[in-house]
Amino acid sequence: MTAEVDPATGPAMSYVYAVSRAGTPLGEALAGLPGLEGGPLRAVAAGELVALVSSVPSASYGTEGVKAQMEDLDRLEVLARTHHAVVEAAYEHATVLPMRLVTVYLDDERVRGMLDEREPEFSALLARLEGHVELGVKVYADPREAVTVSSRGPDTDTAASPGRAYLQKRRAQQQNHRQTYRAAGAVAAEVAARVAGIARAHVTHRPQQGDLAQAAGENIVNDAYLVHGSQADAFRAALTGLADDAPGVRVEITGPWAPYSFATPPAPGGGEPR
Repeated sequence: MTAEVDPATGPAMSYVYAVSRAGTPLGEALAGLPGLEGGPLRAVAAGELVALVSSVPSASYGTEGVKAQMEDLDRLEVLARTHHAVVEAAYEHATVLPMRLVTVYLDDERVRGMLDEREPEFSALLARLEGHVELGVKVYADPREAVTVSSRGPDTDTAASPGRAYLQKRRAQQQNHRQTYRAAGAVAAEVAARVAGIARAHVTHRPQQGDLAQAAGENIVNDAYLVHGSQADAFRAALTGLADDAPGVRVEITGPWAPYSFATPPAPGGGEPR
C-alpha cells in the first residue's frame, strides 16, 4: 500500500496488531471494527503469513509522536484499549500472535518484508498456540479481611490501661498480618501444583500496584497460564475453593484471553518505525 500524505499529520504508516496464517479471512471478519485513529483494518499477506494492519499518521506514530503518547496516560490508555480490542476480536476468528504496542512500519511493503524474515519464528509460535487460551491467576492478601481467633474471642483484660490496650491491639494486628501473608504464600504455591497437569506453560508477571491494582488487598501473585481451550473449565475447577480455609486470602481467575503472555514476539531493532 502506498503511503497517503496528509499535510497536517504527514504520511501514513502501517500499524501491525497481530499476525496469523495466510488464508485466514481476518480482514473481512473485522471489516466493521475500527483500528487506531478510526482507520479501517486490512490484511497484509506474505508467504504463509498475514498481518492485521491499519494506517496511522506519522505525526503521532513516528518516534517523537510515540514518545509523546507514552507520556500521556489518557492517550496511552486509548492506544492500549484499541490495540487489545482488535487482537481479542481477531482471536475469535483465528489463532493470532498479538504484536507489541506500537509495532509500526513505514508502509505495507516493509510489513511484508518483516513477515518474510520472521516466517519460521511466527509459524512455530502459531503452531504452539493453536487452540490455546491464556488464563490469569491473581492471589490477593488482605489482613483487614482476616479474622483471627483472638480477635473473635472475648476481651480477657478489661482492666488494661489505654496504653496497654493499644499495644495488645497492635500485636494482634501484626500477628494477623503475618498469618495472612503466610497463608497467601501457601495458596500461591498450591496454584501451580493443582494445575500442573492442565496448563501447558506458565509465566510470572509483576504483581499489580497503584492504579492497576483496583481490587481490595495487595496483589502478591499475578501469573498467566497457557491452557487448551477445551481445558479452561477444568483449570477453573482445579482452583475452586483453594483459599476457602485462608481468611484474608483471595484467588481471582481471569480470562480466557488471547495468549499475550506466550505469543507476543520480541520486536527487532528496538521498536523503531521501519
